[in-house]
Amino acid sequence: MSTPSIWFYHDGRHPHIYRYEPPMDREQFVACIDELAGTPVEAVSFCLGEGRTMLHDTQVGELLGHNVEKWDHLIFHRAHQNASGLIEAGDDPLQIVCERARLRGIRLYPCLLVQNPGVESATVRCSDFRHNNPHLEIRARDDVDENLIWSDGLDFVHEEVRKERFGIIEETLSTYDVAGFELQLNTQPRFFHPHEVDAGRRIMTDWVGRVHEAVRQSGEGRELAVRVPLELEMAYGIGLDVAEWIRTGIVDVILPEAFGGPHRVDPNLDFCPLVRLTQSTNCRVIPALHSGVGTDRVGEGPISMMRAQACNYYAQGVDGLYLAQWFHHWPYEAGFYERLRELPFPDIMATRDKYYYIPSESSFAAPVGAEATLPIPLATGAPEQVSFVISDDLAAQHKSGRVHQVMLRIGLVNNTELDQVRFRLNGRELSLGSCRRINQMYRMHAPRHRGGPTYWYIFRLDADVCPQRGQNTLEITLLHRDVAVSGTVSLRDVELEIHYLMGRASPRGFVDPDLGFYEHAVT
Repeated sequence: MSTPSIWFYHDGRHPHIYRYEPPMDREQFVACIDELAGTPVEAVSFCLGEGRTMLHDTQVGELLGHNVEKWDHLIFHRAHQNASGLIEAGDDPLQIVCERARLRGIRLYPCLLVQNPGVESATVRCSDFRHNNPHLEIRARDDVDENLIWSDGLDFVHEEVRKERFGIIEETLSTYDVAGFELQLNTQPRFFHPHEVDAGRRIMTDWVGRVHEAVRQSGEGRELAVRVPLELEMAYGIGLDVAEWIRTGIVDVILPEAFGGPHRVDPNLDFCPLVRLTQSTNCRVIPALHSGVGTDRVGEGPISMMRAQACNYYAQGVDGLYLAQWFHHWPYEAGFYERLRELPFPDIMATRDKYYYIPSESSFAAPVGAEATLPIPLATGAPEQVSFVISDDLAAQHKSGRVHQVMLRIGLVNNTELDQVRFRLNGRELSLGSCRRINQMYRMHAPRHRGGPTYWYIFRLDADVCPQRGQNTLEITLLHRDVAVSGTVSLRDVELEIHYLMGRASPRGFVDPDLGFYEHAVT
């Protein structure tokens, strides 16, 4: 049996059971599979509720809302109405999704959010197991700061915790026609008291091994996939010995992504350590590919950003792509399917437009160890450097005449027109004489929010000063600071757009702005 390389994560809730007015019917529920039919998606990771409670006819776990008399949240009430309505009609939600996936030739992997918040978070979604066992939480110890977002998670040092989680997995494997199972270990990613991580690491390895054995014994060809922080040291520090799991063969697919969130497009992530670990093993590395950007100008990334990110990942030798949180595009339209079509083919994407960028700070608080590279404060006279990676061979494409333009955009905050700045790319100074400055010190309106750079510096790079394939270094030096103002100038944004032509001297698409008119086919 072939192994899937393009996976799609569906959380089973936001574009789905939350959206439809009850009673939700069978065809509406299985639409989550039909919407992906005929695309390159080979596997769907289908989330089993929000972790504490489920949205299918479980006899071991607990159905969301089974213990609620009065609802304080309309959407969670609707989810309960739709799930329980289907079950009462004889349509187990998970069963009919599995059947539809098989009909459409898509492999289905149920996904369990292994760790989720405690009893105070959205209490109408909480299980009796969580309500009745506060002593099983990490914060049950007196020396844990309850303000930490992970403190109310389950402490996996307790056998009761591991047993409850395993019971849901075992029931799913024995009851449903699935291709395997996914453990989502990168939400609220703490599993042990901070002082017990070393001992907990062995406990978690044994538990994952037990899950793997259950997966393998439940059916031929079934796989265990684990979604984990891509930084091996970070994962090790929270009790996940991913290297040991690979070495001992207790995981079949590694789904790495940036630690804990916020998750968004990042073409600069390094998967090479994981790829090296899996060489000469049967374990595959399929990294999470996100589509959210969240800057002042860009919400969801355009197709050129998806190409840049995907091609950089393929260049590291990964085995496929895991489309995480792409359900946010729902209802899916032509642009969504256009993004999907090219993703399995790095050779096709190689000479198509790309949009690289370095993630900057976001409105979402990132966990310790997952902070964005940017912004970087600039002290007068002190050069600062930032790196980015591209997969394009621009030197070769310039020779072939395929490059239309290469545009480097650099955004600074809290600077004025009197500041003097120097920019160098890979050691070569960029001429300010050819730079376009855009003043956005004050904006009355913005596409998304008004928190963007004060000034943009736009460089159109020719063949002599162009990024190289692989690692590139941008150096910024604040040479002079406007003496009339206080505050710190910071590098906030770095973006690189590459535009290609179909061939030497070809027009730039159907409408070429340099021509100034519509081209018509010659008959």
